[in-house]
Amino acid sequence: MKKIWIPTIIALLVPVLVAGQQARVAPDLFGVTGTSPVPVIVQFSQPPTPILKARVYAHGGTVAADLPLIQAVVARVPASELANLANEAGVKYVSPDRPVRGFMNNAAPAVLANYAWGSGLSGDGIGVAVIDSGIHPVDDLVQNPVQSGVLQSFDFTGKGNDDQYGHGTHVAGIIAGNGFDSTCPTCTVTIQGIAPRVNLISLRVLDGNGQGSDSTVIAALQAAIALKNQYNIRVINLSLGRPVFESYTQDPVCQAVEQAWKAGIVVVVAAGNGGRDNSAGNHGYGTITVPGNDPYVITVGATNTKGTPDRGDDVMTSYSSKGPTAVDHIVKPDLVAPGNRIVSLLEPGYLSSTYPQNRVLPSYYQQGGSGTALSTSYFILSGSSMSSGVVSGAVALMLQQNPALTPDQIKARLMKTAYKNLPRYTTVVDGDQTFYIQSDVLTVGTGLLDVQAVLMNTDLAPGVAKSPTAYYDSATGNVFFLADPTTPWGQSAMWGSSAMWGSSAVWGSSAFTGDSAMWGSSAMWGSSAIWGDSAMWGSSAMWGSSAMWGSSAMWGSSAMWGSSAMWGSSSVAAENLAITGEK
Repeated sequence: MKKIWIPTIIALLVPVLVAGQQARVAPDLFGVTGTSPVPVIVQFSQPPTPILKARVYAHGGTVAADLPLIQAVVARVPASELANLANEAGVKYVSPDRPVRGFMNNAAPAVLANYAWGSGLSGDGIGVAVIDSGIHPVDDLVQNPVQSGVLQSFDFTGKGNDDQYGHGTHVAGIIAGNGFDSTCPTCTVTIQGIAPRVNLISLRVLDGNGQGSDSTVIAALQAAIALKNQYNIRVINLSLGRPVFESYTQDPVCQAVEQAWKAGIVVVVAAGNGGRDNSAGNHGYGTITVPGNDPYVITVGATNTKGTPDRGDDVMTSYSSKGPTAVDHIVKPDLVAPGNRIVSLLEPGYLSSTYPQNRVLPSYYQQGGSGTALSTSYFILSGSSMSSGVVSGAVALMLQQNPALTPDQIKARLMKTAYKNLPRYTTVVDGDQTFYIQSDVLTVGTGLLDVQAVLMNTDLAPGVAKSPTAYYDSATGNVFFLADPTTPWGQSAMWGSSAMWGSSAVWGSSAFTGDSAMWGSSAMWGSSAIWGDSAMWGSSAMWGSSAMWGSSAMWGSSAMWGSSAMWGSSSVAAENLAITGEK
């Protein structure tokens, strides 16, 4: 009996002992063995005294520093002694001294995406169609520790599914990269997308030079609508564009994106990178590209995080395209998001080989990009292409939280909750050039994407969330938005400040600037300027028949943008990239 009874008692006691140890040792230390010292944090039930520290020493450990705030010490303890140390009286918990990493070159914390991750939201189950240059099967999209990845790929170029340019892969990483190649002992930053568990559907429309055509984009949009139910496609990302040639009501690409929108798919579009274009004396205004000029879609401009996670120092970039849109004068962009010097996935194609200096290692990035090695996984690009990827990821998070939201409700909620405290005036220096930026409604839209605010908001906007149309009243020198009773903000002529979706709720109280600035009677909106008879909107100047936008000049049939040149008569391209970005 004794030979039976004694093992029985031992069998009963051992599980109790192990359970007690497990409760006081971090799960990621389970199974750690050997005599090598492990860096740990040892928490005590009282402030660390010499007697408590002696227990660390008794197990072959050393104490590096005290952490009185949490009644703990930083120590190095042989792996084989961790369980024994945890079982000492007065020891509360033993955990690894884990590395702390940033995310997405500060883009994610700048828009408070960390709140979503902490709430268990990662875009799980939401399909995002990326209409771009394709997506290369890099580790962060095909290694699936979190079930992210490219669900399906389609080609509309006739040249295969793979990304030969590098643009689409970079955008895909911003949306859904899972950080596989930047999770390592020496990595100081994890390059993770905004919604790392979405399902990506790649629709390739751009070739190895980043060029495509209206027809390929339309075919891809058509396919996305047809595949909506099969892959639960709820978001389309379009980080591409071309100049405006006619009203959005006639433009074929605009009409196609509207069909996707009406089919229940949120369409997110890059604003373009024409903000530095002052060739017509308009300081980059009026440079939004197709299909970002369509009032239904969500058009996104680019901000600069200044390399920090704190949005308090964020500013607009000088290159982000500005509204109003050509021909229709739609107020764009709708909001802005980080787009400057964004680190994302590298595809070994045109961009990464042409700009090898933009390759970055996670272990070097937080140290200012020092080091001589070149990354084979990550790459820096700048532009509103990157910003639209950030917003597409945010939309996926919203849809995971509430799948019943309509595209219009999502757009209105994003705009209403956007952070509205970007500096009204900013000076940006890039190389030997200085740019003066005014954060008005046609530059920043309704403000900077705020993921936490949008996920905490429960408003359901009425009507169709079409972006408003701007109107300049030369008699008063004021700018108005034309009333549109079908929209949540169109109940009054000028923003409707007392309405739920009025100026103080959606665009903020400082959307317009004073008379002496860009919106004054003697400047851009004056009788002789952009809205005047003889200037940008007039018959003989920038938008006229014989000048920059005319039939015989830059946009003409035989010049750079003509039917036989770079853009062709019906072509689109990857948004003109600001390869390095502003410091």
